[in-house]
Amino acid sequence: MTVLDLHPLPADEIFALNRAYNNDTFPQKVSLGVGVYRTDDGKPWPLPVVRQAEQQLLAEDNLFRHEYTAIEGDIPFLELARDLMFGFDAKQATEQQTAQKGRIGSVQAVAGTGANHLGALFLAHKMKPRTVWLSDPSWANHLTIWELAGVPRRTYPYYKADTRSFDFEGMMATLEASAQAGDVILLHACAHNPTGLDPNREQWKAIADLCERKQIFPFFDSAYQGFASGSADEDAWAVRYFLNEKPHLEMCVAQSFSKNFGLYGQRVGAFHYVLPQGSQNLRDLVVNNLCHLIRGEFSMGPVGGCTIVKKVLTNDELTAQWHDDLKVMSSRIKSMRQALFNELVRLETPGTWKHIVEQNGMFSYTGLTPTQVEALKEKYHIYLLKSGRASISGLSQGNVAYVAQAIDDIVRTVN
Repeated sequence: MTVLDLHPLPADEIFALNRAYNNDTFPQKVSLGVGVYRTDDGKPWPLPVVRQAEQQLLAEDNLFRHEYTAIEGDIPFLELARDLMFGFDAKQATEQQTAQKGRIGSVQAVAGTGANHLGALFLAHKMKPRTVWLSDPSWANHLTIWELAGVPRRTYPYYKADTRSFDFEGMMATLEASAQAGDVILLHACAHNPTGLDPNREQWKAIADLCERKQIFPFFDSAYQGFASGSADEDAWAVRYFLNEKPHLEMCVAQSFSKNFGLYGQRVGAFHYVLPQGSQNLRDLVVNNLCHLIRGEFSMGPVGGCTIVKKVLTNDELTAQWHDDLKVMSSRIKSMRQALFNELVRLETPGTWKHIVEQNGMFSYTGLTPTQVEALKEKYHIYLLKSGRASISGLSQGNVAYVAQAIDDIVRTVN
């Protein structure tokens, strides 16, 4: 059999980097590449609340735990995921909340990646946008997802390299000049990957106004709700503002539970499509069309991980414990940012490093050049992406001084 037009494709940088790190036998090696939470001793941290939920589920021994669910997924899980994302309180349901819920069609997805892919495929088939606007830079997989969906991609400025800050003015000017009605814009709900830079609330309001005025379709990627700040409400502020303050704006949200529940391998996610106010009658039709795509791809979402999430979010004690676990993770990330910054200041490393503590979430866009990144790997066995993106979770009290000293040396000696 002859396969035509088949060419080698570049390996995924993150997974290739992690493989190189795992094969490295140097005792002081440091992984700042892959975006997973690690404890201060560099080990995985199954959330205590997840362990409790697992123990309870094991004791219950539900005979249906390996059965099929519905094509749209586990319905009670989807309701909990929706309420968490959009800020609904099931115990204090108001008439307004009931109306808002009626605007949202939700289906289960294979984690955040699957939710992004399902949303891109749905919009490509049903809305047929001429362009999707991605931030420059963005999560690398966004490029692949929208390429496979067949939607032309353009970028809007996001990162000012000279000041290592969010380029709000550049973003708005580009979208004002070039975005057209019916275009899609990919927005990171919080903890922008890879820069760690988010709009402030006034900037989010201006972005919402622009989307409404120019009829641009907002597509939120929410990968870090609760993980970034330690507050699920704080990290969902932008999504909830768009929902509540722009009721005539259509949008969607790809939601992941990988980071905030530590369920990286369980692939737990949801996709939410938000209809304009007054279009509630179309919700079931949206879900029906999404189910058609799901049936042809993976038939239904995985059961195991979403059952854990459901167990936690339906138990007040476990929910409170989960919020405490979020604070543990986010606090350690923040403390490592501060520790790295303090060391670089102490060493009087050339340049400014304030951006490390001003950025948010798991990643820091360090400002290191590809040549400097390569030198860090070759000389000090410190692994981060060529873009200079570092996963702060890979830092610890035991290695932060070593990493800072290595950065100091490389910055002084390598352009």
